[in-house]
Amino acid sequence: MSLHPNEVLLAPVVSEKSYSLIEDRKYSFKVHPNAHKTQIRQAVEQLFDVHVERVNILKVQAKPKRRGLIKGTRPGWKKAIVQVREGETIPIFEGAQA
Repeated sequence: MSLHPNEVLLAPVVSEKSYSLIEDRKYSFKVHPNAHKTQIRQAVEQLFDVHVERVNILKVQAKPKRRGLIKGTRPGWKKAIVQVREGETIPIFEGAQA
């Protein structure tokens, strides 16, 4: 399946753990469910003009939720952790670090 780089990366992941990984040059993104490692690598390199060393992918499982008698689930999604080359950064994560 051919995806445009803007379709591959959906959003950055904003959490304490993802911001602690920035010190190791690792950035977390929510990605399209059908995207694979090569597509994610190419999308990050095109959109942010960096060189990617490593891409790790994991699926965040759906969580069961309940409010009173109504049961449901939070949707699952796919996350990519991208490590960039030494000395390079992705600027969208820089503002919240200071």
